[in-house]
Amino acid sequence: MPACGYPRGVPPETRRELTVSDSVVIAVDPLTAWEQVADPTQMPRWSPENTGARVAGGRPLAEGETFVGTSRRGRARWSTECVVRRSVPGERFGFDVRGWGLGRPRGRFPVARWEYAFEPAEGGTRVTETWTDGRRAWPDWLAHAFDRAAAGRPFADFQRRNIRRTLDKLKVELEATG
Repeated sequence: MPACGYPRGVPPETRRELTVSDSVVIAVDPLTAWEQVADPTQMPRWSPENTGARVAGGRPLAEGETFVGTSRRGRARWSTECVVRRSVPGERFGFDVRGWGLGRPRGRFPVARWEYAFEPAEGGTRVTETWTDGRRAWPDWLAHAFDRAAAGRPFADFQRRNIRRTLDKLKVELEATG
């Protein structure tokens, strides 16, 4: 298999995009931005899908801590089990979604990885949000069919739009209160 992970002969137009990322500069310091994002109970204020999170401990979350996130798309509602994989004050916050289910997460399997980077930039902090598809073991045809049924388009396209909306709302809110 070539380095891209696809067998030889698979045309590029049928390959799915596994990572999507976007950035915005927010007129606050990196620690302020990190403190908000590293508390997943705050995400519904910015995300078009996220409706909340249940967190057992204090916030912001540290590496290894878990939380249950809740989301909705139209009438569909679901929960995810997440584990924080990186939590560096003022620099990084990232978590793996490792379970999914209606009502409550069931089973453990890779769903996605979300990463937020906070870097000093002219005018404040560059916040970069990255989504990585965790369904790497799925055949492309199955992932494409699931994506069309669940999101109406490839998940990478769907997440690109969600990331842009989240970053735009985060910027407006943090600059208004910052």
